[in-house]
Amino acid sequence: MDPAVLAKLEDGWCSLNCSDSKSLLKKYLTKEVLDDLKNKKTKFGSTLLDCVQSGFENHDSGVGIYAPDADAYTVFAPIFDPIIEDYHKGFKSTDTHPAKNWGDVSTLGDLDPECKYIISTRVRCGRSLEGYPFNPLLTEQQYKEIENQVSSTLTGLCGELKGEFYPLTGMSKDVQQKLIDDHFLFKEGDRFLQAANASRFWPTGRGIFHNENKTFLVWCNEEDHLRLISMQQGGNLGEVYTRLVTAVNDVEKRLPFSHHNRLGFLTFCPTNLGTTIRASVHIQLPKLAEDKAKLEEIAGKYNLQVRGTRGEHTDAEGGIYDISNKRRMGLTEYQAVKEMNDGIKELIKIEEQL
Repeated sequence: MDPAVLAKLEDGWCSLNCSDSKSLLKKYLTKEVLDDLKNKKTKFGSTLLDCVQSGFENHDSGVGIYAPDADAYTVFAPIFDPIIEDYHKGFKSTDTHPAKNWGDVSTLGDLDPECKYIISTRVRCGRSLEGYPFNPLLTEQQYKEIENQVSSTLTGLCGELKGEFYPLTGMSKDVQQKLIDDHFLFKEGDRFLQAANASRFWPTGRGIFHNENKTFLVWCNEEDHLRLISMQQGGNLGEVYTRLVTAVNDVEKRLPFSHHNRLGFLTFCPTNLGTTIRASVHIQLPKLAEDKAKLEEIAGKYNLQVRGTRGEHTDAEGGIYDISNKRRMGLTEYQAVKEMNDGIKELIKIEEQL
């Protein structure tokens, strides 16, 4: 192992250990685990430092660790496994994630038919292409290869999903502004991803696809190789989920996705493993939101996560919160979405009783 890497690991660990960080990395990266893993490498050449450097640099991280490639989850299991178990509410190292199951989409409907609380609904999943490492280890050429594969696949979609792929490289100011106005364009500059070395060669290989109705969106090489997103105004979760299922099943026929027998679908961040499903609503709950701690406590009982309007590390604008399912592992895709469905119904019921 490169002595410089070992020195950075030791210094980073000492700094994190002496900090007031509440990250899962600090909680589980003991000196024993550090010593056990610091000289190991994956078949792609990544080290423990590649996994933990973002958490070392950002002590305010909630998790603090990323997988630079699919192999990292196995090679560095002594640190990933306890973090996965903690975040995913008891998914132990002896557990196996269930097979993919989208369930009966017709059983989900509109969470807010009177349009009193829910502004919009969104369901997304992440996917990685088999045979490629994740962002920190991708070469410039590999970024381009992935973009080419993804764009040619997506432009083959038809019906409601038919749309256009917009590469970030060479994007005109007009198109850029249009995508920003639609809240579609992801930006460079996330410090957690930058510290993990996941923003190299920007904007090479990055792109955005959306259908004509702007209800189906795909991000290419932002955090994961692919983020497939279905969304629309209002609370009709059934329509949003059905569209995503149709799209993922179609894309999956033509692109091989990285999958692990125990962990499910593999992603850059361990919080997104398994189903990789994040089903969310933008919702206004004025009475519950008067006490954010209380809102988070009640949401936690239903395995829901409360974020600001624009996602993680943001504030609620105009009292609008982003609330989603937290668990993505140890349950099926349908069960993950159903947890959000049932939890939001309960939050609305509590709001109406206050």
